[in-house]
Amino acid sequence: MKKIVVTGMGVVSPLGVGLEAFWRRVCEGANGIRQITRFDTADLACKIAGEVPTDEEDPDGFDVDKYLEPREQKRMDRFIHYAIAAADEALAQAGWFPKKAEDQEATGTIIATGVGGFPAMTAAARLVAERGPRRVSPFLVPSFLANLASGQVSIRHGLKGPLGAPVTACAASLQAIGDAVRMIRSGEAEVMVAGGTEACLDPVSMAGFSAAKAMSTKRNDDPSHASRPFDQDRDGFVMGEGAGILVLESEEHARARGAEPLAEVAGYGTSADAYHVTASPPDGEGELRAMRKALQMAGLEPKDIGYINAHSTSTPVGDAAEITALTTLFAGRAKDLAVSSSKSMFGHLLGAAGGVEAITCVKALTSGLLPPSRNLETPDETLSRFELIPGKAIVRKVDHILTNGFGFGGVNASAVFSRV
Repeated sequence: MKKIVVTGMGVVSPLGVGLEAFWRRVCEGANGIRQITRFDTADLACKIAGEVPTDEEDPDGFDVDKYLEPREQKRMDRFIHYAIAAADEALAQAGWFPKKAEDQEATGTIIATGVGGFPAMTAAARLVAERGPRRVSPFLVPSFLANLASGQVSIRHGLKGPLGAPVTACAASLQAIGDAVRMIRSGEAEVMVAGGTEACLDPVSMAGFSAAKAMSTKRNDDPSHASRPFDQDRDGFVMGEGAGILVLESEEHARARGAEPLAEVAGYGTSADAYHVTASPPDGEGELRAMRKALQMAGLEPKDIGYINAHSTSTPVGDAAEITALTTLFAGRAKDLAVSSSKSMFGHLLGAAGGVEAITCVKALTSGLLPPSRNLETPDETLSRFELIPGKAIVRKVDHILTNGFGFGGVNASAVFSRV
């Protein structure tokens, strides 16, 4: 089979915008969780989130004016803004700006989201209720449709190959990466812009997840300690936002045009729990199948994996299922296997989580630094036999990394990234 490699990456996150700032802060174990600033949280059970900072708040924050004219900004919800910024960075790093018709037709776009333009939808609902339907903009629907992140990136860069947008909750952007790999291997495309984007911080989404008892509510006054994957004192996830986009292509195509591969997407697997709408089965059986499929595609055994970037979101039930799956698959492993969760630093980015965390894995391979978990004060005893990396990144060269993404509806996705 064709070897599929990563040649470019771009990121927008609560830790900052751009690969350099993001990775520096990840290695420091920095905190990206804070009190919500965009709307009144007085009546909400959860009052904290991983907001992407503005450039006025942080030198490495987000400035939409760098990417879009004011008129264009108003026609797209925030999740599209983030996707455009991350895709611009990824394509620039890859050095891929197709101008010839055959290159444009060979380049596809598949950018996932869990929710799409949710704030635009809720704002429109309020507008119709308060001022009537005639006040709605003709650009409303294209501003919030889930596939418009892919669509706008495709239009912006003239990418005429396959176009898609998985909407599979928190597994969405890992599924986008897996779908992109299969499209390149099948010959449908030579290059794919793939990943995920999310920006659904909104009173309605916060209220809904809180009603489902999924969100952290114990540390509204101490946001930096609220996201605690695998810690015994975890009480729910902290929602975040952002985008993670990768440029994928066959190694043959990359080297022919003089591009330097960063890492290989060696394996991918996906499965369904067929169990419950919001909860994984306690034995993590579906998650286990996804991981085994990813290893099988990569031609690897569990002993070959040196680091796991876990899905772990800080929910008691979800973390427990993943712990069971990991300890089953990696039975016999100990401190030679490192495990951490990036969500401890910037929260759960829902449909963008897999894309941002895939970038974290590639950076770990290329830098020889394994990212830490914040707030890991009392680790779950079952998982504590592994190297859990509390605090700051550790120096350790590994050849293969596994990353997970699991979502509502019982969807599971896993991918293996390998050194080139």
